[in-house]
Amino acid sequence: MARNIPRNPETKPKEKVKSERKPMSFNFDMSNLNITRFQFVAGLVLMLLAIFMFFSFTSHLFTGKADQSELNAAFANLEETGKKTKNFFGVFGAKLADLLVLRYFGISSYWLVPLTFVMGFRISFKKELLPLESFTWQALFYMLWGSSFMGFWVLLFHIADNWSDLCGGVGYHLNEYLYNLLGGFSILLILFVLISFIALFYGTEGIIHWIERITTPKEPKDLPDDHDNSTDDIAKAKNIQRVRQDLDEIQPLHDEDDMVIREDNIDEEVIRPFLPPVVTPKINDTAKVANSINTVPTLKKELSLTIENVMEDDIPENIDETEDEIKQLASQKDEASDELVKKFGLYDPMLDLPHYQLPTLDLMKDYDMGKAQVSQEELKANSNKIVDTLGHYGIGIADIKATIGPTVTLYEIIPDAGVRISKIKNLEDDIALSLAALGIRIIAPIPGKGTIGIEVPNKNREMVPVKMVIGSEKFQKSTADLPIVLGKTISNDIFMTDLAKMPHLLMAGATGQGKSVGLNMILTSLLYKKHPSQLKFVLVDPKKVELTLFNKIERHFLAMLPNSAEAIITDTKKVVNTLNSLCIEMDNRYNLLKDAGCRNLKEYNAKFVNRRLNPDKGHYYMPYIVLVIDELADLMMTAGKEVEQPIARLAQLARAIGIHLVIATQRPSVNVITGTIKANFPARLSFKVTSKIDSRTILDTGGAEQLVGMGDMLLSTGSDIIRLQCAFVDTPEVEDVCEFIGNQQGYESAYMLPEFEGDSDGGNEKSDFDPKNRDQYFDEAARLIVTHQQGSTSLIQRRLKLGYNRAGRLIDQLEAAGIVGQFEGSKAREVLVKDLDTLERMLKEL
Repeated sequence: MARNIPRNPETKPKEKVKSERKPMSFNFDMSNLNITRFQFVAGLVLMLLAIFMFFSFTSHLFTGKADQSELNAAFANLEETGKKTKNFFGVFGAKLADLLVLRYFGISSYWLVPLTFVMGFRISFKKELLPLESFTWQALFYMLWGSSFMGFWVLLFHIADNWSDLCGGVGYHLNEYLYNLLGGFSILLILFVLISFIALFYGTEGIIHWIERITTPKEPKDLPDDHDNSTDDIAKAKNIQRVRQDLDEIQPLHDEDDMVIREDNIDEEVIRPFLPPVVTPKINDTAKVANSINTVPTLKKELSLTIENVMEDDIPENIDETEDEIKQLASQKDEASDELVKKFGLYDPMLDLPHYQLPTLDLMKDYDMGKAQVSQEELKANSNKIVDTLGHYGIGIADIKATIGPTVTLYEIIPDAGVRISKIKNLEDDIALSLAALGIRIIAPIPGKGTIGIEVPNKNREMVPVKMVIGSEKFQKSTADLPIVLGKTISNDIFMTDLAKMPHLLMAGATGQGKSVGLNMILTSLLYKKHPSQLKFVLVDPKKVELTLFNKIERHFLAMLPNSAEAIITDTKKVVNTLNSLCIEMDNRYNLLKDAGCRNLKEYNAKFVNRRLNPDKGHYYMPYIVLVIDELADLMMTAGKEVEQPIARLAQLARAIGIHLVIATQRPSVNVITGTIKANFPARLSFKVTSKIDSRTILDTGGAEQLVGMGDMLLSTGSDIIRLQCAFVDTPEVEDVCEFIGNQQGYESAYMLPEFEGDSDGGNEKSDFDPKNRDQYFDEAARLIVTHQQGSTSLIQRRLKLGYNRAGRLIDQLEAAGIVGQFEGSKAREVLVKDLDTLERMLKEL
């Protein structure tokens, strides 16, 4: 699924900087491999053991008989025996080979060699040479079955009186029992076990395919000399030519020099366990290969040829005669698509990672907690206090009832006729005083009800664990496009929504009120429901510590710019390029929707799954993209309009093509959440804020300042405001989920966004800087800055007695010369030169 766009086929994507993707060598960096030293050593021991077994077994086949007498004579005396054994690895090799090859499984013991090596490689490097679980079951079965199969022939032809290196003790004794019981019929039972295993493990289609390959004669690779240029042969040669042209445009899926295209009707379950780790195709290679049959359905059998076997001499000269037939066949799009669906089924993007498993619930903690304990006496006492307080101001109450939630209790009151609602709302502080509550919130009226709500915080709050909400039936059975479960409502119902319908979410909350937990909850919800081929994240984390937990899922769920070192963006200077790259991705997707005649991503992907879109024309299965920005205020302070403009454009247009934004900030002021941004975020989520002004900025109403913190939040989805208690997901739980996903087979790299060429990081001053025309105070200003280690314009003004404009130009020249760093808002610039000696050398070079 990871792609490297450009859309123009003539424009080649830039190669990645090789230093960023270092090849595996023996100079291992434990921090980069993210493994413990013990794991690395344990895996290395297993790989060495595999090599040890291979040479021991091989040597045993030639020296086993000579060593056997020595082992039997002095089996317990290792020192004496070791002097006489002829095995390549001495007494230990002889004993190991004697045990596994002769006494147990015979030559089938060789299956232990690749199995042990693959296990060791997996433990040391957290990468799979082969799907470990699948290969383990296959290796163990074939080892046992091979021993049994060879044992039948050893027993039948009396090759050995007892154990043999061909079958081992297990195979010999098992066949001895079966032969006495069934006679020669036992070989049929052994073969039946093999066929049953193949049918259960690979599927019945694999058996049918093997039979077809045995019974179907191979077609000649070269055309006969007396070829009569019939229509069928011409079409066949034409298709071969088209295959070669298509394959010349794409890179091999596994970076091999020669690429063999096998028949499309091979059962994928048969070959899947032996496939190497998935390599991310570029320019939608996966979709091209999987759906290359869309253009010419008759291509099926010709795909068994390699590129090297297709020669120019194999194509007839009068091939142009069939051009009209080829065009007519390609124009029958719908009929061909329906035929393809009948033959090969719907296109399944999840086959890119066929063995991927969703995270399991046992990764989450079980918290020993009980329900919020609000006694009937407390409910009655609070009800009476509310009635009495309102009564003091001449407000009569006709009825009152209470609903206990995890964080607050909602008291619904029905006032007497003629009571003004605004009068009750103005008594918010008086009611809080009478209840001795931390802060209450009045909802007047409750939408859809003829009552007024008064939310009173509980003295003993109930925590909502993530395992409870993730494991709920409501979430597990959800069919939403981007389901997220946030927590519980005030009536103890699990609250779940669809991010695709929001379609963007703006979050705010003061420090320590649960904003980061809320972001983790959103991301975790999506990870529990979506396959890597269906969803990608663009994560922006200026604080550098909040979202780094998700680094481990880079090759599964993250998207990044080409040539970037890290998928999670922590440098604010790169945010602008990423946002503009997403705008390019948005425009490219809209062009594809236009060509496909679709209005949104869901319609487009449905068409692609039904094989009605041609990958050769640039179409591919589009995953959803979720942009998460953890701290908008920092970006707005350093980049301002450069950040605001692409965010506003994405918020306005990106919903239809599956790009959704989740933006959080701890300072919801008007210069951060500007009117342009705010207008395009109908869904707002606010944790506790410090003032009513902040609450009005984020929610357009008060109330967020009255929240009690610790995940207590208000969600506004237009006209409705819902109070929720955010589920608590702890950092170790997020790490376990990411570790579970990261340890599985993934793509070669993160999902590649389109490349965006913006201004250089230093602006244009560096290219315009001419050392010969620098200011006469340049050297003196440079020495002043380096001496004080403070890149400040005001320092130059005061000490050199210059005006602000000239001091500013000096700072720009110092930046262009590499003496001071870039502008960082209100902070002084970083001084890049640390001592005067280095500065003097730089000034001489200038």
